[in-house]
Amino acid sequence: MNKSGPANESGAGVPLSSWVESDTFEGNESLTLSSTALEFHMNPWDIMLCLSGTVIACENAIVVAIIFYTPTLRNPMFILIGSLATADLLAGMGLILNFVFQYLISSETISLITVGFLVASFTASISSLLAITVDRYLSLYNALTYFSEKTLHYVHMMLVGTWGASLCLGLLPVLGWNCLDDATTCSIVRPLKRTNLTILATSFFFIFALMLSLYFKICKIVCHHAHQIALQQHFFTTSHYVATKKGISTLAIILGTFGASWFPFAIYCLVGEREYPPVYTYATLLPATYNSMINPIIYAYRNTEIQRSIYILFCGCFKTSGSYRSRSPSEV
Repeated sequence: MNKSGPANESGAGVPLSSWVESDTFEGNESLTLSSTALEFHMNPWDIMLCLSGTVIACENAIVVAIIFYTPTLRNPMFILIGSLATADLLAGMGLILNFVFQYLISSETISLITVGFLVASFTASISSLLAITVDRYLSLYNALTYFSEKTLHYVHMMLVGTWGASLCLGLLPVLGWNCLDDATTCSIVRPLKRTNLTILATSFFFIFALMLSLYFKICKIVCHHAHQIALQQHFFTTSHYVATKKGISTLAIILGTFGASWFPFAIYCLVGEREYPPVYTYATLLPATYNSMINPIIYAYRNTEIQRSIYILFCGCFKTSGSYRSRSPSEV
């Protein structure tokens, strides 16, 4: 967050972003946007982050409300989607609060709390994606026993682990593991220490590797199931081929979106130095926030059961004939 005293503001009186080290602006005056030249008192990157947070919060608030108020959406899959939406909702609110506090209430204590809140939220979001991947794998690997108390027990354990670890990582800078007392240990995201940011980036690569491995196993199971169906029917129909290809393409889109959003920022966290121009931090951080914007589209709004609940919520006139059964992730 911002340094105290004169270092809190640029030469134009513009508050510097809490995401970057204030000293780095000396060599990159184009980001300070002098009020005498443009009469603009806010960093446009901060505005884009705030707008991104607003969209994220609105999207995921709808998902959380639908899952919370729909009794039929209580199976393990929707519990984990609800966890993901909650984490992304908190991340969006954190981006908004970071913008508000940065320009209205400049305080090191508030900066620590805001950064810790964002670290916990984004960590919970990424961890929830891993939990959803594990759930999808279990729904295929243990298809016959998926709807059992054992699966629900696994889900609850994953939720406790996800939010427990995220809360601990978010509390670290608040409890003292920060660089406010020694600026030489700062990372590209002040007030996080470089070691702290390295741990977070390494954890991301570990989670991504686990997801890649699980989705590879899911693809093998899907192809095996398609082959078994073909043997039972003595031929591989076009519909089976299209369904299998569509399923694998969906998995590729999920992993590709996740990797494209977070890889630039994670890599920059490892190689970047606090003296680097802050535009690099902004340019890699902003796409990372887009992952929380895309998550509800991939995991929630494309789901037919959530779509049905949205119709009921906003239309009130949606009627369906016959029974409606909740499906497992393998069927989805």
